[in-house]
Amino acid sequence: MIKFEDLGISSEILDVLKGQGIFNPTPIQVQSIELIKGGIDVIGEAQTGTGKTLAFLLPMFENISLDLDKIQGLIITPTRELAIQITQEAKKLKAAKNLNILAAYGGKDINAQLKKLKGNIHLVIATPGRLLDHLRRNTVNLEGLKTLVLDEADQMLHMGFKNEVESIIKQTPKHRQTLCFSATMNSEVKKLAYKYMNKPKVVAVEREEVTLKNIKQFLIETTDRRKQADLCKVLDEDNPFMAIIFCRTKRRVDKLEEALFTKGYNCQKIHGDLTQAKREKVMKAFKKTEIQYLIATDVAARGLDIGGVTHVYNYDIPENAKSYIHRIGRTGRAGEKGYAYLFVAPKDKNTLNAIEKEIELKIPRKLLEQSTQQKEAFDVKPITSKKKYSKRINTKPKRFNKNINKKRKKR
Repeated sequence: MIKFEDLGISSEILDVLKGQGIFNPTPIQVQSIELIKGGIDVIGEAQTGTGKTLAFLLPMFENISLDLDKIQGLIITPTRELAIQITQEAKKLKAAKNLNILAAYGGKDINAQLKKLKGNIHLVIATPGRLLDHLRRNTVNLEGLKTLVLDEADQMLHMGFKNEVESIIKQTPKHRQTLCFSATMNSEVKKLAYKYMNKPKVVAVEREEVTLKNIKQFLIETTDRRKQADLCKVLDEDNPFMAIIFCRTKRRVDKLEEALFTKGYNCQKIHGDLTQAKREKVMKAFKKTEIQYLIATDVAARGLDIGGVTHVYNYDIPENAKSYIHRIGRTGRAGEKGYAYLFVAPKDKNTLNAIEKEIELKIPRKLLEQSTQQKEAFDVKPITSKKKYSKRINTKPKRFNKNINKKRKKR
């Protein structure tokens, strides 16, 4: 078995990794680290959860010089949550090599960022919009950049950041190293990559190996009218340690969170309409297992690498197999078993058939007991989770009444 030391990782970084319980490199790390450390451009195709963040962070830490008073590494990522997540991973490595790291993303006080930029910054982790803001203000100088990373490139393009990314790239040195990591390598990503990269090496991890191997999947046939009651029945049977519930839209997330929280489930929502401070607070609480159920849209949960998620519930069917695989890939990580449920109404049958055809699997059906009590089951007293929590993030409701919607608007 190949070890980190075989890939040229220093003893100082090895000690930090061991302290985190990381002893052996993942397949994407084995394929990438030596290439990146050697200054070669790399295109990496890998899902979140394969260890791709460390695949580029480790060699970047090895290559950045503390003696140079310049920004030498730049990581561009599509969402604030991903920027925060990568920054957290990078800061863990500071114990081995004390690089100055700047996280530049919307929602943070730009004045505080500008003040920090007056110091010696070695590594910047940023979203496209905020980075362009710094560049326009001339508060960021990329002339000394050694390595540029485009993380979650497919999502970056999907969210409409192509022009911003190209504008940033044009302000970097021509003879830089460029790394492009993406869950999928569609034609748009390939076109962008090959336009700005120098004879890149392609590394990939098989999709099925990553997302389906350790995940037990179930399908529950339901109706739109019965779906909430069926979801609650499954949640009560499973009582998962940590779970993500996916909805199709922000409005669906709002409605489901209202219903589940009213019934006593320990849940929080996350989507793009929440303030950045609220989103960060929710994610921090979820990672600390202070929240049992995270109710999210696809975009809000994109790329988030959260350890300990045991179950994924597809309350609304995803639009295609790619989205389905990405969703259920939130669980079953690091060799652990995961469980994924897909709730399907009659109108979803065509989408279901397309998903099952693409993943080459007839998802096992799970039958729920149906009875005349089912409707009443959703109107009984609140269900209490095995975990005890008294309030939501940023809320202080003491009871629920007819004015609950007015109270919630004040949050």
